[in-house]
Amino acid sequence: MHIPPDLLPEGFRDRLPPQAEVAARVSRAMIDVLASYGYARVAPAMAEFESVLAKHSGDANRNQHLRFTDPVSGHTLALRGDITVQVGRIATTRMKDAPRPLRLAYHGQVLRLRAKQLRPERELTQLGAELVGNDSVAAACEIVGVAIDALEAAGVKDITIDFTLPDLVERLAEKALPLAADKIDAVRSELDMKDAGGLSALGADAYLPLLAATGPFAEAVEKLRAIDAGGALASRIHALEAIAGTIAGRANVTLDPTERHGFEYQSWFGFTIFAKGYSAALGRGGTYYIDRADGPSEPATGFSLYPDPLVDLADESVVRRLFLPLGTEAVTGAKLRHDGWATVAALDENDSAAVLGCTHIWMNGQAIPV
Repeated sequence: MHIPPDLLPEGFRDRLPPQAEVAARVSRAMIDVLASYGYARVAPAMAEFESVLAKHSGDANRNQHLRFTDPVSGHTLALRGDITVQVGRIATTRMKDAPRPLRLAYHGQVLRLRAKQLRPERELTQLGAELVGNDSVAAACEIVGVAIDALEAAGVKDITIDFTLPDLVERLAEKALPLAADKIDAVRSELDMKDAGGLSALGADAYLPLLAATGPFAEAVEKLRAIDAGGALASRIHALEAIAGTIAGRANVTLDPTERHGFEYQSWFGFTIFAKGYSAALGRGGTYYIDRADGPSEPATGFSLYPDPLVDLADESVVRRLFLPLGTEAVTGAKLRHDGWATVAALDENDSAAVLGCTHIWMNGQAIPV
């Protein structure tokens, strides 16, 4: 079968000017915010030994990796589908002795074996920050705030943060609302699907009020507080209110305490980020644990953002491109670039500002709009 030279596999694409420049601008703005908060940049490898990557990402995700045989080592390698797990590996191995809390940031491409319905791309840009060694309320407040700042720097407005409590069922099942161990997963699943009938069929009617504790944060948290469950939720509610308080006026806050999709490995706190004008979530984050080979698991708090939708809808304002006619002195071009211009120098008399897509031309010592 002949494949046209400009055809790409499903889920992949090229970015052309000016969109590629917009992508760089958006990512740079967000990365600069992470750096301003003290998050040091790491750049994990694109591929790893499949067995190592599977161990750190959970064997449940093993079939989501694109695998191939390394002709050098003979071992099976896998292309990364998530940079977060790689940051965890780096933090607990090569940087295991670095002072905690350890703040790390990352940016790069990830590959998904299959696309999702709301996001048909298989090659995605992932950008984020991980605070390793701390999963306190203070850490959660910082992480949520940094995520909002990063999105605002990229031009995102009208942001909504949806809170969840990933370990809610386990916490309640311990004592307040007892459940048999073999029913916990099923109850968690029915809550995630918002299936009241399914909960009743499992004999878990005590969990039904949780379904109503969703929506705008102020109202939803009061419904959660009314459940009380013998005080088992008091600390969680206090924590949620503290986090919500730090972003009041900056983002809309909602609560869905039983949401589990995408939070299978989070611990006590999780959040999803939405914004007006974007159909899919822009990112998610929360608290979790990283396994260490030399000791107990280590707490961490972080977030991942997927900025590709921001690029697709961003303002593609053309960069100011200044045409330098043939014979313009090199020192003049250097000064103009220092002043912020993107210069395009003529290489022969056939070159022109219009043909080369320039917005201005250097003429008589001035930049004249084309």
